[in-house]
Amino acid sequence: MFGDRHLIVVDLGFGDAGKGATVDWLCSPHAGLDVAAVVRFNGGAQAAHNVLADGRHHTFRQFGSGTLSGVPTLLSRHMLVEPLALAAEARELAALGVADPLSLLYVDERALLTTPIHGAANRCREDTRGTARHGSCGIGIGETASYALDHDAPRVADCRRPEVLRRKLIALEEHYAPLLAGGRHRYDPIDDLVGAYTAFARAVAILPGEQLAGFARTGRLVFEGAQGVLLDEWRGTHPYTTWSTVEPRHARDMLARIGAPGYVLGVTRAYLTRHGAGPFPTEDPALSIPEPHNGTGVYQGAFRRGHLDPLLLRYAIEACGGIDGLAVNHLDALGDIRTATGYLTADGCVDRLDCGVWQDLGHQQRLTELLEAATPAYADLPADVPGYLEAELGAPVVLTACGPDRADRTLRITAQA
Repeated sequence: MFGDRHLIVVDLGFGDAGKGATVDWLCSPHAGLDVAAVVRFNGGAQAAHNVLADGRHHTFRQFGSGTLSGVPTLLSRHMLVEPLALAAEARELAALGVADPLSLLYVDERALLTTPIHGAANRCREDTRGTARHGSCGIGIGETASYALDHDAPRVADCRRPEVLRRKLIALEEHYAPLLAGGRHRYDPIDDLVGAYTAFARAVAILPGEQLAGFARTGRLVFEGAQGVLLDEWRGTHPYTTWSTVEPRHARDMLARIGAPGYVLGVTRAYLTRHGAGPFPTEDPALSIPEPHNGTGVYQGAFRRGHLDPLLLRYAIEACGGIDGLAVNHLDALGDIRTATGYLTADGCVDRLDCGVWQDLGHQQRLTELLEAATPAYADLPADVPGYLEAELGAPVVLTACGPDRADRTLRITAQA
């Protein structure tokens, strides 16, 4: 079905659709795909990819979700790397029986560093927004990306050059001094950060570039995305988005540079969710679907549930430049779920959402306004949810899940596949 193609796993919603569990299965013996590495192609330590496998649970943040199967992780230059969080995650994985997790980690030296200074600034900025918060996780992802636009920002390569790193951290601290002046959000002293980051550089393999071709020669690559396309910096519901390109253009570009074919696997739940602020037309507070690993975050806000929305999923697929197949999760939790057939608006019924020109935030703001004012029209969800989604979204459902565990996933071969 996948042939010799490398797999690009991307969330078609607002995040939390089951990317981590999907990647875990693809890397496991159940799939038999001979995966050489999981490549993280966007996001940073704010990711929370929950995996349940053989009685073990882990929330993957920066390590690839194939780690429980012993698959190495490559953090590409598009990742925002947080070394302190990586060290903590490595300890958690070791406690689950993963031998020397940091030996499974390879990091592109060009990747930006997310520091506690960025995190403190992020939380301060969200505090000033009051009830108009954007739904940030408070880790500093947006600050990392925005600071790097106009400054010589700290990068992974600097962890091997303590004096360069120190100079950059001092400049970062001075830049944020006015914002952090109240002292509400504290961070580690710069000397401590330099010591921790140089120790990180000794513990992991830092690569001069991504060296993707070398990994590809030893087996299949699985590209693991973070967040969801509806949160994409240029395609999401602005301003309730992430400072990260979620749709798969970076993964496709990386594969194109080594002349390798890719297969984009779009992931969705059989219903929709959103964690934090922003428009969510099919949200239904009456839905009581259990969510053991997602709760209300201090900065991110509440975990929200809603009915299936093919309009948003079709929009996400278009934003991805098309997909090759679908993975549909949470088919065991349908209960009272319905499906949207259109939106009722002041200008009439809407049954399609257009992408517009890439990087046009004005268009994205108008999309947000449309979604905030829309009232969904609903129909009953057909019994054959995979078949319904194939017809609605124009892509074959190749993997389904009827539970949270690795063993609950089933490869689904269809005539379209």
